[in-house]
Amino acid sequence: MARELVRNGMSQNEAAEKLGITPAAVSQYIHKKRGQESKPSGQYKKLIEKAAKEVIDSSKSGRTEKIICKCCEVCRK
Repeated sequence: MARELVRNGMSQNEAAEKLGITPAAVSQYIHKKRGQESKPSGQYKKLIEKAAKEVIDSSKSGRTEKIICKCCEVCRK
């Protein structure tokens, strides 16, 4: 999600704030030093792309949390 948010124009600091993580963590995701344990499916990649756009467009943090939770549910399956 962090990579996708930045890829879609959000700064690393903004992405970190939206996701509730540090800018350093966002940087590690972008540079693939973190989050590479498993290869995501095509369905999951599409969900992340859509979710990132929704997060960028969403001004309500509650909505962001729901979007991220949905991504986690799909990932677990």
